[in-house]
Amino acid sequence: MTTITVCTTCRVPEKREAKEGDPCGEAMLAEVARAAQGSGIAVRGTACLMGCEHGCNVAISAEGKLSYVLGNFSPVAEDAEGLVAYAQGHAASDTGTGPYREWPQAVKGHFISRIPPLTTEG
Repeated sequence: MTTITVCTTCRVPEKREAKEGDPCGEAMLAEVARAAQGSGIAVRGTACLMGCEHGCNVAISAEGKLSYVLGNFSPVAEDAEGLVAYAQGHAASDTGTGPYREWPQAVKGHFISRIPPLTTEG
């Protein structure tokens, strides 16, 4: 099952040093969870994905597939819906990849890293 993991401790860059207000990660988790209802995509939160320079970070992963870390999101419905749509494409793919032309606009330009799947082969 494809899972979206949302960093719950993320802050937008302009509030990171002063630690003003609540982390945007909690609001992002709530938006993604709302957007994912009935989608077949699992959603979970975690403390710190170590992408502090990017704020509102998420990881999209599934066993045996490429994983992706994305950032620079805002905790709004449009970004959350784009992430869920991308995760559905990830779920439908055998490898976790999908054609760029099928990516939702909301995720384009937000990729930070791609992580190969772990294998039991040497």
